Amino acid sequence: MSLPTTVLGRTGLTVSNLCVGTAAWGVSSPVHGLAVPEEVAVATARRAFEGPFTILDTSNEYGAGESERRVGLAVREAGGLPEGFVVQTKLDRDPVTGSFDGERMRASLAESLERLGLPRVPLLHLHDPEHIGFDAAMASGGPVEALRRMRDEGLVDSIGISGGPASMLLRFVETGLFDALITHNRFTLVDRTADRLLQAAHDAGLGVMNAAVYGGGILAHHPRRSDRYHYGPASAELLAAVDAMGAACERAGVPLIAAALQFSTRDPRIHSTICGVVSPGQLDEAVELATLEIPAELWDELEALAPPAGSWLND
Repeated sequence: MSLPTTVLGRTGLTVSNLCVGTAAWGVSSPVHGLAVPEEVAVATARRAFEGPFTILDTSNEYGAGESERRVGLAVREAGGLPEGFVVQTKLDRDPVTGSFDGERMRASLAESLERLGLPRVPLLHLHDPEHIGFDAAMASGGPVEALRRMRDEGLVDSIGISGGPASMLLRFVETGLFDALITHNRFTLVDRTADRLLQAAHDAGLGVMNAAVYGGGILAHHPRRSDRYHYGPASAELLAAVDAMGAACERAGVPLIAAALQFSTRDPRIHSTICGVVSPGQLDEAVELATLEIPAELWDELEALAPPAGSWLND
């Protein structure tokens, strides 16, 4: 089974419309409520290298570095990355001091490359700048300056911005300094907070990636197994919309999780959707969900069931 590929905006990288997400690939992941054994994570990465995926997303901080280390083990076991396969990672603040200065950014990249066992990565993102805010991130000696210098020095080919609050990410996109964007939890079946951000990034020619399309898991099952969206309590309006959408999908014979995934993959502004997986089986399932045929009538019904803007994250 194959996945569509496209050029990731002005990065020039050719990527599959699904990206392997590895945020939970640590010894334990309290945020995700699970633990992924090392051998399973390595097997999942090895399976991804076999196709049809062509891109994997990780970060310096995922699993306190375990995510990158496990990806690196898989790379070594495979004798190197397959030709054309993209591993992207992110610069993160110091886990002890919280420092986001230029020196820390250099150290973050060095740590990542050592764990991954790679001489360089083609795409490097600044991760979660909301921890210090736009002005501090853009200040002289700050992380954006350091990231730009890494590109200028040829340490990476392209640079991106990855974070939460959509209004803040929009400010970064509007600087014209970045080649790619990752947004998460803000463009899903039940939350369109990032719509303006996606349009701005698309219009500017950035490579656009959307993550956490299951909203922390609430859109992964029907009947739902959670009352939390983006790891916080969901409003009654949002919960009602999830339940109504799940029922509509059930009537159409379509898993809610498939609609949640394809809501992102079918949007022409989004080049690749980051899909968190924790086993080779989940990897294969994601491909099946992304390629399942969904009738146009169901999309119309789901759109009519979307909750009002007041229930979105709206940040």
